[in-house]
Order: sequence, then structure tokens, then C-alpha cells
Amino acid sequence: MRLSMWMLLCSLALLSPAVHATEEADLLVNQRKVVTLRATLKGETPAERVQAAKEALATALQAEGADRFERQPVPGEAPGVRLLVNGVVVVNLMPDDLGGAQAGVLLDAAALDAERRLRAAVAELREARDPRRWAIGVGISLLATAVAWGLLKGLAAGRRRLLRHAARRLGDPTGAASRPWWQVSGEHAIAVLRGAAGLLSWVVVLVVLDVWASTVLRQFAPTRVWGERAGDWLLAQLLDLVRAAAGAVPGLITAGLIFLLARGVLRVVHAVLERVARGEIELAGLDADTAGPTRRLAAIVIGLFALAMAYPYLPGASTEAFKGVTVLAGLMVSLGASGVVGQVMAGLSLMYSRALRVGEYVRIGEVEGTVTHLGMFSTRLHTGLGEEVSLPNAVVFSQPVRNFSRLVEQDGQFMLHAAVTIGYATPWRQVHAMLLEAARRTPGVLQEPAPYVVQTALSDFYVEYRLCAQGSRSAPRRRAEAMSQLHAHIQDVFNENSVQIMSPHYRGDPAEPQVVPAGPWFPAESGPLTPPR
Repeated sequence: MRLSMWMLLCSLALLSPAVHATEEADLLVNQRKVVTLRATLKGETPAERVQAAKEALATALQAEGADRFERQPVPGEAPGVRLLVNGVVVVNLMPDDLGGAQAGVLLDAAALDAERRLRAAVAELREARDPRRWAIGVGISLLATAVAWGLLKGLAAGRRRLLRHAARRLGDPTGAASRPWWQVSGEHAIAVLRGAAGLLSWVVVLVVLDVWASTVLRQFAPTRVWGERAGDWLLAQLLDLVRAAAGAVPGLITAGLIFLLARGVLRVVHAVLERVARGEIELAGLDADTAGPTRRLAAIVIGLFALAMAYPYLPGASTEAFKGVTVLAGLMVSLGASGVVGQVMAGLSLMYSRALRVGEYVRIGEVEGTVTHLGMFSTRLHTGLGEEVSLPNAVVFSQPVRNFSRLVEQDGQFMLHAAVTIGYATPWRQVHAMLLEAARRTPGVLQEPAPYVVQTALSDFYVEYRLCAQGSRSAPRRRAEAMSQLHAHIQDVFNENSVQIMSPHYRGDPAEPQVVPAGPWFPAESGPLTPPR
């Protein structure tokens, strides 16, 4: 008894249009979507129903004459609508194919829309078999191509003519006074105009190509759907761009206000530190030497703080692409900036330790010269020999620095050192007197404080003497020139007194002292020794 009841129930289930929701499938005719099927009907999945509908439509289109389209209710208790073409059932639409709580109410409207789409698709299939329509489409496509080519050629010619006219107008120096303020800089105005014209030309080219492609694709039934989508795609992209720009305006305004506030704070800090650098005001821990690097550090810190505050308000800051780019940039900076950070830290240490100042004469390792630039990354010296030496701050920081200007009484002065080696046979008092006489003869060497001589070593064969003196503001501009004059006068004085300056490679006393005999050491017409220019 129970077995018979189960068999009856199964038979009724097979006879009735049972519906089960499974994966959806689209019914496409000539690349045009007619309807989306989502339900399983009589054991057929949506994909199988789509395949059956295509086979039924192919059978229906074999009939000659005008196509007939009908909508009829699906027989049975379940509500549904079936579409017929030339009397052949193509597809059955059930409420579950639509989905949603009001699927049954919308079934008639969905069936009407599906019929409209099916009519258009069938008409395109018929049109694809008509040679006359293909000929017309080819003719219209050629005409559209010619028009588009003419527009592009005219656009290029107009752009060149506009740029030539602008170059003549903006490059004419006689009309500079009559031009508005924004045209005063002709080269910059031409560059800006060229960039704007190029951008506008590309926009026009894109629009022309889109209209041409849409027109050509619409002429042929197999590609008409693509032609309809081409214009829609460009319009959708433009609308998305406009919406994105409109949505980014509040964030851009907020970010702009943050940067304006940071700029105002930075201007105030710069004004205060400039007064500190000029000596007008004093701040704890700051002076004229450290005001410059402090100003640069303040600019970096305020800029980074403003960027961190404005970052969430920038367009696209929350997108994964923007996050990936920032992570990549951070990784690149962390891997490649270790040496840069070391140079910056060394430069800041030199600035705040006040080991060097611009204008001082120093010796760093084997390099000797006047400090002309003390930056964040490097220190530059003028050697006085026609060359400029740039030293990385890490190198300067790791080497001993001899400063010849720090212990003088006034700015712009420097120390002069001259070392000679004289044998023990010459009285040391005489050597002192000769070195001091050479210092007295050298122009630009201060006599107050007085120069002095130091005996730095008692070597095996000679005594090492070092003359120490200060150069005045009237000394030659480069310390190398002052040292050259001092050395020249030392040689003159020692030659006048027949005292030889011994070489470090001493082997024995020569038969006669190695001095220049008295006489005309330079032509009379050249005059006495003068500072080189």
C-alpha cells in the first residue's frame, strides 16, 4: 500500500512542472542576452534549458515568411509563461527564474521584456543573412572611416597651426608690454599651451575613435551589440570619473586646508629661525650656526606630519592599489636609504656639534681648504689651488678635523704654520730670529698677537722648527697663497744668512752649505716680492 502511494507521488512529480533553484545560465542569441534562467524545470538544469532553447529557436527559424512571436501560460498548476516563435516553444519562464519575494508579480513584465529582446535578436539573425544589408553596412562604414580620418587630420593641422601662431605671438619681444600678465613669460606660456593642446587633442581623438567604432560596429548584425556597448562603456567611464571627482572634492579640500595650515606654521618657524641666524633674538640651545639645520629639520618634520594627517583624505588612499604602492615605496626607501640616513645623521652631528663653520679654514684628512658649504649630505672645501673638494659627511665625521680659524681672535682670520728642519750646527736662537723675520716680511701676517716658533722634535740629524702666526684680513684671499708667500720669505731669509734648510733624507754634511748665493734673485724690473693675484 505504501509502495503504491510513493509511486503515485513520484508520477505526479514527474508530470507537474517541478522547479528547483540551481545555478543560473544566460540565454544568448546573437551575443544579445534574452533572459537569465535560474530554476531546474522537469529535471533540466538552467544550462540544459538554455541549450534546449537554442535548438528550438534554430528549428523555428527554418520557417519561411514573417516571424510570429507569442506568449502563453505554461500548462499546469505552477504559474509560468512560455515564449513561442513561429509556433515552436523556445523557453518557459517560471517565477523561480526571476528570484525575489515578488517574482510571481513580475513574471509578466519579465516575459514581455524577454520577448522584446528575442524579437531584436531574431531580427539581427535574419539581417545577418541579407547581402543587401551587408553592402549598406560596408558603405556606411567606409563613409564613417573617411569622416573620422578627415577629422583627425584636421585636428592635427589645427593643433600645429595654433602652436605656430602662439609661438609667433608669445615670442615677439615688441608685444611684451601689450600682452596680459600670464603671457609675459613666452617660453613657459608656450610650454603650458603645448601641454594643454596635447591633452585636449587626445581627448578629442578618443571621442572620435569611440564614435567611429560604435558607428561601424552597429552597421552589422553580428557586432551590433558590441557597438551599443562601446558608447555605453565610454559614457559609463566618464560618469564614474565625474562621480569619483565629485566624491573626492571634500577630501581634497580637507587635505588642502591641512597643507595650508602646515605652510603657515612653517613660515612662522622660518621667520623665527632666520632672526636667530641674524643674531636678532636668542633661543635656548640655538645660535647662528644651528639655526639653518634646525630650519631644515623643522620643514621635514612639519611636512611629514602634514602628509600623515592629510593621507586619509587623499583620493584612493583606502584602495588596495594605493596601499600596495605605499608599501612598495616604504620597502624601497628602507632598503636604499640606509646610506642616505647615515649621511644625514653625520651632517646633523657636524652642524650641532659646531665642529665646522662656513668660512673656516680646516684640514680634514689629507684635504685642506676653506669651508664653503656644510650641507645635510656633504661638505665642500675650496683648497685655494683651483679646485673644490666635496667630502661625504660620513667621511668628515669619521676623520680628525684640524681647524685653523677657530682659535683666532676675529672672524676671517686663520693660523699659518710653516715647518723647517735645521741642523744642530745652527744656533736655535738664530733659527727663531730668522723665522720671525720671515713672518714680519710677509704681508698680511699679524704682528699682534705676535708670531712664535716651536721646536717640535730633536731628530737624529736636525731640529724641527714650526712657525705659528695668524693671518689678518689683509692676507691673500686663500690660505694657500699666504702660505706660499711665507715659505718664499723663509727661503730668502735663510739664504741671506747662509743657513741651509736640511732635507729629511740627511746622510752627511756637504762640503759647502746648500744655499742660494746672494745676488739678483729676480729681475730688477719685476720689483720686490708681491702677493699673487
